[in-house]
Amino acid sequence: MQLTASSIPQGFSTFVTNLGIRDTREDFLFVKSDVESVADGVFTQSLFAGSSVTISRENLKDSKAQGIIVISKNANVANGVVGKTDAEEIIQIVSTETGVPANNILIASTGVIGRRYPMEKIRAGLSGIGKKLASADFHLASRAIMTTDNTPKLATRQVGNAKLVGIAKGVGMIEPNMATLLTFFFTDAAIPPDVLRSIFRPTIDKTFNCLSVDTDTSTSDTAIILANGLAGEVQEHEFTRALYEIAHELTLMVARDAEGATKVIEVMVDSASNYAQARRVAKAIVNSPLVKTAVYGADPNWGRVAMAMGKCESAREINPDNVVIRFDDIQLYPNSSNEENLEQLRQVMSKDKVNIHVSLNIGEASATVWGCDLSEGYVDTNSKYST
Repeated sequence: MQLTASSIPQGFSTFVTNLGIRDTREDFLFVKSDVESVADGVFTQSLFAGSSVTISRENLKDSKAQGIIVISKNANVANGVVGKTDAEEIIQIVSTETGVPANNILIASTGVIGRRYPMEKIRAGLSGIGKKLASADFHLASRAIMTTDNTPKLATRQVGNAKLVGIAKGVGMIEPNMATLLTFFFTDAAIPPDVLRSIFRPTIDKTFNCLSVDTDTSTSDTAIILANGLAGEVQEHEFTRALYEIAHELTLMVARDAEGATKVIEVMVDSASNYAQARRVAKAIVNSPLVKTAVYGADPNWGRVAMAMGKCESAREINPDNVVIRFDDIQLYPNSSNEENLEQLRQVMSKDKVNIHVSLNIGEASATVWGCDLSEGYVDTNSKYST
């Protein structure tokens, strides 16, 4: 997606470059707001969270930020004290060069774990950054944060007089345990901190936190939103809807672009006793390697869905006799022993997007999650990632 000037939120500038962390492609992004912004963020729950995560958590405690640094191809994780020192130095360099207070700068890193930043290259590459900032180019920004992504991920909406844009990076190591991967939202809407938090976190929870590619939670997962207020106030319900639409759109982009993926899988579980139960069952299905490989091969082995549900042993209130399993509108359980149904199922599973619908019939709650199939391409990509 290409953004026009009329769809870019006012008051933001960007600097994108190659610092030599990766080959010749962009590997560094700095987004700056002209003014201090209301901000919120959610981060990985991993015990091995990187220095970028711990620093950004601390800097967001006052719900304010003015800039975000993103470094691609190096996660700066498992580097101990020196990793934190390196990240703090990068923030200080950017602060000195741009005039943004260091405690108002957030940082995110993505890439190989256990390697130090090439600090000499970074110091040289950031010299004069303050004079190199230009009108925000969020399409270029979405490219700069990519690692093994095939395509940049960008979406935008108009909200009253304000604009909202979101970018995301991620195609592997995605089983969110907070938000997911790296995703950033920028708006010129004026929103109080408590209201922004009450909108942002549930939105992330019902979009990115319902996405899974490979059941592996990243050490660097980061989701941040900046609202600089330059366009004035907006209707809360309109902003909530726009933010959800963008987050949902980006979530599906990640699922489609996932490492080795050929199809998107959407699992909807309804008639559950509560939302947590519905999502737990749906995640068990979308995360199953056997379900994923069946979808990849368009193999009408629907029984793997029942198998995956069976792993939710703690949900004893689920009675298999009451469960209904469908692919699209084809009911397969109960009463599935039908060759015509299986042929229809094969056709459904050959589509680019495969919809699995499970009804537990014990309550009124529902949840939808997204993922992808599992092909040889995933193994090929990840067996060569660091080399």
